[in-house]
Amino acid sequence: MNKLICGDNLEELKKIEKESVDLIYIDPPFFSNKQYEVVWRDEAEIRSFEDRWEGGIEHYIGWMKPRVEAMYEVLKPTGSFYLHCNWYANAHLRIMLDEIFGESNFQNEIIWDYGARATVRKSGFPRKHDTILFYAKSKNYTFNLLYKPYKDPLMERYNKIDSKGKRYALIKRKRTDGTIYYGKCYPKEGAPETDVWNISLMASTSRERLGYPTQKPEALLEKIIKASSNRNDTVLDAFCGCGTALAAAQKLGRQWIGIDISPTAIKLIERRLNQLGTKKDTDYIVAGTPTTVKDLLKLKPFEFQNWVIDALGAKHSRKKIGDMGLDGHFDKDIFHKDAGIQVKQSEDIGRNVIDNFKSALERAKYKEGIVVAFSFGKGACEEVARLKNSGEIDIKLITVEDLLHKKVKL
Repeated sequence: MNKLICGDNLEELKKIEKESVDLIYIDPPFFSNKQYEVVWRDEAEIRSFEDRWEGGIEHYIGWMKPRVEAMYEVLKPTGSFYLHCNWYANAHLRIMLDEIFGESNFQNEIIWDYGARATVRKSGFPRKHDTILFYAKSKNYTFNLLYKPYKDPLMERYNKIDSKGKRYALIKRKRTDGTIYYGKCYPKEGAPETDVWNISLMASTSRERLGYPTQKPEALLEKIIKASSNRNDTVLDAFCGCGTALAAAQKLGRQWIGIDISPTAIKLIERRLNQLGTKKDTDYIVAGTPTTVKDLLKLKPFEFQNWVIDALGAKHSRKKIGDMGLDGHFDKDIFHKDAGIQVKQSEDIGRNVIDNFKSALERAKYKEGIVVAFSFGKGACEEVARLKNSGEIDIKLITVEDLLHKKVKL
């Protein structure tokens, strides 16, 4: 069964059977020393993810190498490996991959021209492509030739399908003796695909766009999957992000395994798969998502905040100013009144948190609010009761444990 795994890929790859995967594609964090933050289109949800590597390129390669070695172990001898990168680290990654796969198993440096408008650079030519490094595990690897489509103006005439699933037309022909017969005529396959791919980025209005900051178009992944796998083969993406490789594999009839350390990404992929008609528990399973309070304590702060807001079924706030901001909110169409939300990844919350939250609610003109934390101190509980009894503002305290076990009634 297809599997979506939340966890560190270095640990999760150890649980996958050796030499069981036909194709691996990864789009790991680039060595760009940037931190991205994005407002998601559907809910204006603030999401951030880290792409920051202290210690320089050696630290980055040292982090990547054991993960790629683990992927090499699960790849079949007939398998292929694609690594998506850009100019920041492609030379260093190429040397690393030569060590793991062997120089002779390097197949292509694919140039993806993503078609975006070039940004003027005074110090050099505008950058307008990413690099995809393609390696095979052995000389006996799966590869299907791809062709650029041949545009036949009479393409509709090829309305027959042969036993191999190829389209053809019956064309009237004449033998040398003058008799007439009908022979099969297949459309031209076109020119073979090269290692330079012109696939445009998704338009801002594209239904495919999810708002994930490094999302790749499905057309790019479909090309890789068609070239290096067959139906029912297993595709692995160990940095699956928003799940483009998994969605493409699903559409093309491949089996798949996706791994990502972010619970937020896993939730997004679930929604994406569900939109394709792929059903959880029957078509795929999810493993590794937080199921205990201990798991939630280990999450990074923004991941914990995302988990809480999603568990509440609320919306993420557009802005946050230190601890005095609002992390999320309910609207009237979901909750009986507009209400602000604050998330605290700590225990024994004191009265000072309630005081600051009250001020934030008043600035946002909310009459109700919710604070979610692991536990609350006596001072916080007493102040919440006082505010409610005086009619100033209604604040509800929710523990993470109650939210986890769905004991919360809003």
